[in-house]
Amino acid sequence: MSRFKQPPPLEGLRREIARARDRKAQGQPGGFVRETYRLNRDEARAKAKEWFSTWPKAAYWTEVESWRALPGKDDTIEFTMRRLPTAD
Repeated sequence: MSRFKQPPPLEGLRREIARARDRKAQGQPGGFVRETYRLNRDEARAKAKEWFSTWPKAAYWTEVESWRALPGKDDTIEFTMRRLPTAD
């Protein structure tokens, strides 16, 4: 008799994955709200500060998800802000 238990059934996980895929296929948003901007450096900094003041990081998990300086553009930054839809 083996002392190791059987692995847990994965049916619940499979159902959750299928539900998430269905929601995504229907165009329903995921857990975060995202917005991407292309602004000059000063405007980008102001927009990020606006997000953090409107949706505080502690409650909404607000963060700059990605950013990059666009090549060939004079000081233009492309960045994506991310936050939870509610503070619940």
